Amino acid sequence: MAHILISDDSASMRQMLTFTLNSADHQVTQANNGQQALQLAQKTRFDLVITDVNMPLLDGLSLVRELRALPNYRFKPILLLTTETDPEKKRIAKATGATGWIIKPFNPDKLLAAVRKVLG
Repeated sequence: MAHILISDDSASMRQMLTFTLNSADHQVTQANNGQQALQLAQKTRFDLVITDVNMPLLDGLSLVRELRALPNYRFKPILLLTTETDPEKKRIAKATGATGWIIKPFNPDKLLAAVRKVLG
């Protein structure tokens, strides 16, 4: 079981992610934007962060940058979950420090497989 932080400005997406991750016995904490996710991550150690790219206050790529600057998140897996399919965005995400990229709408089995893979 892992403690996973999810960050997405869509309440329905947060619900779907939480349901899927809880079904695999993971503990989930939700944030409705990148700023809230960063604040939660500064107080709690999460095993994995899953974040949307396009969010208000602090977008997903900026969140990845901020998290990578924190000692507890330098090597933690961070997955981006987005509708974006542009290869250039993927390249930028990887350069920023994202571990992986999942396209919305997500397939629950593929999401759980990606989570297992990055958690080792």
